[in-house]
Formats: sequence, structure tokens, C-alpha cells
Amino acid sequence: MKLTISFLLFFLSFNSFLLGSALEESLLREAAEKDGYLPAEKVNLPFDSTKSAIGKKLFESSTLSFNSDMNCQTCHLPQFSSGDGLSNAIGTDGAGHGLKRLMSGGQIVPRNTLPLWGRGGLGFKTFFWDGKVEKISEKILSQFGENPPSSDPLITAVHLPFVEIREMIRNDVEIDEEYKTESLESAFTILDDLVKRISKSSLGLELAKAYNKRIEDLQFLDIANSISHHIRDAFSLKQSKFSLFFTKKSNLTDDELEGGLIFYGKGKCSNCHSGSHFSDFKFHNIVLPQFGFGKNGFGIDYGRFNVTKDYNDLYKFRTPPLANVKKTGPYGHSGSMKTLNDVIAGHFDPLRFFNTQKLDPIRRRELFNRIQMTANQPNPAYLTNEEIEKLISFLNTLSFSDS
Repeated sequence: MKLTISFLLFFLSFNSFLLGSALEESLLREAAEKDGYLPAEKVNLPFDSTKSAIGKKLFESSTLSFNSDMNCQTCHLPQFSSGDGLSNAIGTDGAGHGLKRLMSGGQIVPRNTLPLWGRGGLGFKTFFWDGKVEKISEKILSQFGENPPSSDPLITAVHLPFVEIREMIRNDVEIDEEYKTESLESAFTILDDLVKRISKSSLGLELAKAYNKRIEDLQFLDIANSISHHIRDAFSLKQSKFSLFFTKKSNLTDDELEGGLIFYGKGKCSNCHSGSHFSDFKFHNIVLPQFGFGKNGFGIDYGRFNVTKDYNDLYKFRTPPLANVKKTGPYGHSGSMKTLNDVIAGHFDPLRFFNTQKLDPIRRRELFNRIQMTANQPNPAYLTNEEIEKLISFLNTLSFSDS
């Protein structure tokens, strides 16, 4: 009977010493290729350098926040590899970066900031932890309903942070009375106001010239389009140690190689972290602790259910891509896992992070519900501490220079 690649990888993760490194290298490359992996140059999509340059200025412009106190880069910083280094993001009214921002008294955005690497690249069609923007076939599913602003999911996704309360709009009396209408009209009113602000700034003429328009004809779509070009430019995937290994231009250490075999074999990581972005862009329930008050309040985040209202989507979140994962912690939808070691262990032994005696009855019941919802999911294999360290060695090969 012919042995399959997956069986060989599983076998090798226990017995890598039995076969030479040449066979291990061949199996790892074959597993990655079968899993859909492509090096960065085949994944990144083209961008317009002129529009990217404008997009960078817009990305860094606080004129584009409703209260003029932050910008896109506030939460997507180079020193945190396009994240913010915090478990939960701090939106409007915050000041500074990192721990200084955490202590500044700003409004909490109850999810972990996602890094931007690979956004808009080939195959990247599902955005945000709960997938509230998703392209299926040729249809864009989003909060815009039947009339998305663009057929490009990245451009559609760029629209949303600017109208997200607590993120880029202060949650105050004015917002409560004038804009909390649960209608697209309110969102477009805010977006139109932001366009007018940009039109009156030095960027207005530059933006109009790039799109061959009069200033008075500019739309928020032009702003979002420019920011999307900047994201495809500045946050394109870079060459990593693993991509060099995959194309036979570099070697991996023994630990990195064995970690790769665990990733595609015994660890079952590639069941979800697949392809070029190391994500299947599907939604899964991993029973990690909830940090902070949660999207639904009282320490609860219903995840994908908030988008679909399908009971089967309770507590599910999109598989996070792994580009530069060494540098993009904390991890998990609420940033409750500080290290790669913890987040890996949380996949196969999540209860080690819960002290049920200290949970109040509501949160104990919530934990029980979350565990019940994992009944139909395959459980990852148990990994020893040594295997976790080797797996982390492999994950580190997915990193690259941020510049």
C-alpha cells in the first residue's frame, strides 16, 4: 500500500532521525506545494505607485478620523509589524503607542488588531476576525448589502474602520443622537464629511489629479482605493527564510525542518493554516480565553455569529494568516495569548488557561457553551514542549524584514 505524504509527515514528526534530511526537505517542500503554498512574488498583486504614495499620506492623516485624533497607522505601526502590540486596540481618545496608549484612557476596541501583511494579495478575499467583508465567487458580502462600494474586497474593507464607533469615531452624545441609526445613510454621511475635509486639505488636489477628477467630484471610494494601493505596496509579502527554502535557495536548520514536518504532519496546523497566506480563510472555534469585555459585552464575543446570525457560527473566528507571526503578538481574536508557545498549546490543551473556580457562573456557562460548539471539529494532536519549540522555530522562518 502506497504511503501518503500526510502519513509520512506524521511518521517523521516522531521519527525524523530515521531518515536523512534530504528526504525530510523533499517531503516538506512537497507538503507545502500540495497545500497551495506560493512564494511572495507569485502572491503579491500590482499597485499604482502614484496612488500608493497618496494612500500612504491618507493612511497617516488624522483628518480622516471623525474626531481628528487618530489615523490608520495609529493601530498599524512598523514597530509592531503592522499591529499595535496590544491585546485589545485603543481607538479614539487614545494617545501614544504601545503601553503608553493602553494607559491613556482611550476607547477600547474589543478585538486584537490584525496585521496587514498580504492583504489584497492573491487569494486574500476574507477580511476581519469575523469575516464581515468576504468575496464569494464574484459577489461581495459586507455591511453594504447589495450595493458594495467596490468589487474589490480590500477596497470595501478599507471603508469600514472609518465608520466604526470606538475605533475611529468617539462614542459620545452626538454620535448617539445623530448617527446611531443602524443605516447605511449614517455611514455615508460620515464618509462624505471626511471627503470634504480631505478636499479642503493639501491632499485634495493631489487626489483629484491622480484620479483625473475635479476636487468637488471626489468620493470616499477614491480615498479607499488609494489606501488599498498603499496596503498592496507597503504590506506586500516579502521573501522569508521559508520561501527561500521552498525555492531551494536556502536551507533550514534541523529544528526548523522538524518543526515544518510537525506543522504539516502531527500538529495538523496546515488543516487551517494553509496556502500562501497560511490561512484557509474559514471560521473555527478555538477555546482560547476571552480578554476584555468582548464584542458582545460581559466578556463575550460571538464572533462570526455577529455577521451571519447562524447559531452554527457562534464563537468562530477567521483563521489568522501567519506572515511575520513571530512579530505580531499578542495572539487570538482578543489578544489573550501573549506568546506563540501559549497560543499553540491553546489549540490542543485550552483548559490549561482556565481556572473554572475563579469564573463566575455566567462565564463558566459561557465556557461550557464554547466547548460544546467544538464537538464537530477535529482535535489537534498533543505536542510535547520540545515539539512546540521546534514548531515555533519553523514559524519563525515565515518572518521577514518589515522594511
